[in-house]
Amino acid sequence: MALRRVVFVLAAMALAVLAAWLFFVVVTVNGITYLHFVQIGLLLLCCMWLSWGFNTALAGIFTPDRLPSPENRPASPGSRTAVLMPVYNEDVTAVFARVAAMFEELRRSSDFDRFDFYILSDSTKAENVALERRVYDDLVAELSAAGRLYYRHREQNVGRKAGNIADFVTNNGGAYDYMLILDADSLMRADTIVEMVGRMDEDPELALLQSQPLIIGRRTPFGRALQFSAALFSPIFSRGIAALQGREGPFWGHNAIIRVRAFAASCGLPTLPGKPPFGGHILSHDYVEAALLARAGYKVRVDPDLEGSFEEAPSNIIEYAKRDRRWCQGNLQHARLLPAPGLKVWSRISLVAGIMAYLASPIWLMFLIVSLLDPVLAPEPNYFPANSLFPVFPQPETNKALLLLFGIFVLLLLPKTLIAFGSAFTERRREFGGTGLVLAGAFVELILTSILAPIMMMFQSKAVYEILIGADAGWPSTDREDGHMPVAAAFRASWWMVLSGAVVLYATYAYAPDLILWTLPIAIPLVAAPVMISLTGNPTFGDALKRLGLFVTPFEAHPESVIRASADWRQRLAALTIDPRPETPSMERSEGLPDPV
Repeated sequence: MALRRVVFVLAAMALAVLAAWLFFVVVTVNGITYLHFVQIGLLLLCCMWLSWGFNTALAGIFTPDRLPSPENRPASPGSRTAVLMPVYNEDVTAVFARVAAMFEELRRSSDFDRFDFYILSDSTKAENVALERRVYDDLVAELSAAGRLYYRHREQNVGRKAGNIADFVTNNGGAYDYMLILDADSLMRADTIVEMVGRMDEDPELALLQSQPLIIGRRTPFGRALQFSAALFSPIFSRGIAALQGREGPFWGHNAIIRVRAFAASCGLPTLPGKPPFGGHILSHDYVEAALLARAGYKVRVDPDLEGSFEEAPSNIIEYAKRDRRWCQGNLQHARLLPAPGLKVWSRISLVAGIMAYLASPIWLMFLIVSLLDPVLAPEPNYFPANSLFPVFPQPETNKALLLLFGIFVLLLLPKTLIAFGSAFTERRREFGGTGLVLAGAFVELILTSILAPIMMMFQSKAVYEILIGADAGWPSTDREDGHMPVAAAFRASWWMVLSGAVVLYATYAYAPDLILWTLPIAIPLVAAPVMISLTGNPTFGDALKRLGLFVTPFEAHPESVIRASADWRQRLAALTIDPRPETPSMERSEGLPDPV
């Protein structure tokens, strides 16, 4: 494992240094300026991040489907697991429908007696809390689940989701060996849950086992592209992560099972001194908890072969950016935790990678700005001739420029291309409708994400800027419904992008007209951002893509029983809650909770 990691890091550094050297040779052919050093430094960081993702994908491509299992140990048939569903101002019937589907499917297994379900509400809206209580009563009656399904509402949601889980661990965790942590949009197959418990039983050193959740239930073009990309590419990337992280694996905050006593002993989170965004409660608690478990000597592992783990995702770019803003703040907070004593080296590297996931966008943006300024401020001669898309350098600088451009395209495109072709010409193609639909879907997804990349870059850059000037994102709830995104709403969220794109086009035309063709792939999506956001957030267009067979996933073509059951339960619960009834006196539904140990 140590050798594998060293090779991985050195390869990423070598690729980044090679790209920076080629760029240095090309841009300094007519002399060196201070601006060149800024460009080279920014490009080095960008290419290091690209190389990191490229190597992770290659590690996944060349890793077997199933990593070697740990040494088998006697199972613990008496172990007990709490299935936790934290909620925060969510669609109540959708959340409880997912709980009902999992509960019902698990009840048909021989291991049902080992599980209890908890709905842990942090909702702050009175109407949500009242509806949660009513639907809980209906669901307990429908499932005959008294004593197996519990509901608890916190009046004060201190610590947000991490505090919600900590409250459960403190008050009720002693009654359980494991807790399966879900999100409000999570859904898992019963045999997957049982398998995860079995793997925990086999290995007492394993404290956290993360599954690979795949996206379901999306209709908009944006949501369907995310859904298709997750189904086709994510399992391969996760294999790469698993191959590199070993005992210091990831925790993505949900669809993961945790050993309760290890968590209670190791994962108490500090309140960071100072005010948000860098102080206060830790928002992205999952990465930190994984690092703390690894520090305590436990195994943290992701098993990409665990199928039947699902989640939903925002259906439009605005909701995605809103959620991303919260994650960005949480990840940048991790910079304060890097010096924490005792953390494993790879845990620190994982925290840095999480930070770079958001810093990469503003770094790319700064590189693009500096690169546009360079021809304007560069000393003579100017190697951008009129009406030419490509600069003309003296030999051999032209060859180096082409090699650099080719190398960046390889880093960006080769992993997905290899995965797409590897899936299109193997048995995996049947899951996605055949060779043609796999390749067509991968091609359209590439085009769509390329067009949207400048928009996403601007949203992430804005998020980083806001955090650096001290703006706190809070913890907004996520709207996961597939409603239409009007152009007017999209414009209100992206008018500043339209302005930025127009300024870039005008400035390039006025001061560096030879570069106008290079700016179009960035400036045009920004100017058209409201239209692009609206079109990709329109479920009607998503339905048209579905009729063409594009972005179809295995879970959409052949829905699993738990997915169908969740949809059925949503209709049943919606029908049960049409007629309002008097509220129950107590805000709690915690009668009969297991006594803490």
